[in-house]
Amino acid sequence: MSDSRDNIKLIVGLGNPGQKYEQTRHNAGVWFVNMLSSSYGGPLVSIKTCKAKVAECRINGAPVILLTPEVYMNNNGSEIAKYMRYFKISPSQILIAHDELDFQPGVVRIKEGGGCAGHNGLKSIKSHIGGDDFLRLRIGIGHPGSADLVSDYVLSKSSKNDFNLIDGALGDVLFNIDDIVSGDLQRAVRNLHVSL
Repeated sequence: MSDSRDNIKLIVGLGNPGQKYEQTRHNAGVWFVNMLSSSYGGPLVSIKTCKAKVAECRINGAPVILLTPEVYMNNNGSEIAKYMRYFKISPSQILIAHDELDFQPGVVRIKEGGGCAGHNGLKSIKSHIGGDDFLRLRIGIGHPGSADLVSDYVLSKSSKNDFNLIDGALGDVLFNIDDIVSGDLQRAVRNLHVSL
């Protein structure tokens, strides 16, 4: 992981829109952006630029946009790309928060670039923004044990214990968001006790 990066200007929380999905594991990225919105900015509101909700805030003195696409996970890349083009934001200035099957609840990892590991939301983003130089916040949700069970698993609610573990991990990320936004990833990783 590089010692420093561009300042983050856009933080995107991946998930599916609507009340039906808001408490499901696949919306862990949205949970994080909602937490940021509550701590640093106002409520997320719909915009005309793209099918998304956004909030403006300042983190460590820097302006940051929070965004949650209002389209299904598989199609979110097109809406994120529209927003990026309109406001001239490069991939290296984005943090994408998303659910991660490979990590247990309570585990978070910061990652630069790389593959999508079957995550359809990340595939959509990569195909629309023309690169993978975006930062990722991988939020552990656990794995159901079989690939056949994944679809139902991610679209169902976590147990209360798992949700509390995820919520606690997101709180730790929130505590270190200044360093993440300013590009001091090594410090953020050390503080989060994350192995690279």
